Amino acid sequence: MQFKFKISENSLFSILMRSSWWISFAVAAILLVIVQFVVPGRYLMSASSLALPFLIIGAITGWKQFRLPGAARIAATVEAVKAMPWREFSGRVEQAYSREGYAVTRLTGAADFRLVKMGKTTLLCCKRWKAASHGLEPLRELERRREAEEAHDALYVALDGVTDNARAFIEKRRVRLIEAQELTGLLGGRGQRFERTEDRKTGRPAFRPSPGAKRPS
Repeated sequence: MQFKFKISENSLFSILMRSSWWISFAVAAILLVIVQFVVPGRYLMSASSLALPFLIIGAITGWKQFRLPGAARIAATVEAVKAMPWREFSGRVEQAYSREGYAVTRLTGAADFRLVKMGKTTLLCCKRWKAASHGLEPLRELERRREAEEAHDALYVALDGVTDNARAFIEKRRVRLIEAQELTGLLGGRGQRFERTEDRKTGRPAFRPSPGAKRPS
C-alpha cells in the first residue's frame, strides 16, 4: 500500500504558498518582534528559529512568483499555441518536459503523454488545448486512465472555458489543470518567446520561436 503525505489546502503553510511572497516575510518579522519582547535572552536564539519556516516559504514563493510570465507574454503565447497544429504543439510540450528532466512517452486515448521523473509517473492530456469549453467527460476519462495505470497524478491542459463542474471534479481527484500562465512558463523554458509573423502562402498570422529557440523535430 502506497502512502502519500499531502498538506491540507487550508493549512497556514498552503495558504502562504499561494499568497504573495512578502506576506510570509511579514509573518516572520512579526514573530521576531514578539520574540524580542516576550522571550528571555537565554532562549532568544532558539525562539527566533520559529520564524525560519516562514522565511523559507517567503523565499520559495518569491522565487516562483518572480519567474511567472507577465500578461503580455501569456497573451502572446496563448495566441501562438492556438495557431499551432497538433503536431507542432505536442512536439513543443514533449520538448518542454524533456528539458525539465522527465522521461516522456507518447500515448493514445485519454492521455497523450506519460511523464516519469524520480520514480513518479504523471499522465498528461493536452489534445484539447484549443477547446472553447472543457467539461467533465475528458477529465473522467483521464482519471480512469490514471487509476488504471496507477499513476501518481494527471495533468490536463486547458487555456479557456473550464466549467465549474469540471473544476469541482478536479478538486476531489488527483488531476490538476495546466492553464495559460503555467503553460506559458512551461513552453517558455529558458526565456523562449514567440514572434508573430505572417504565412507567405495564406497571409494568415503565424508564429515562430524567438531566435535561438529550438523547434521540435
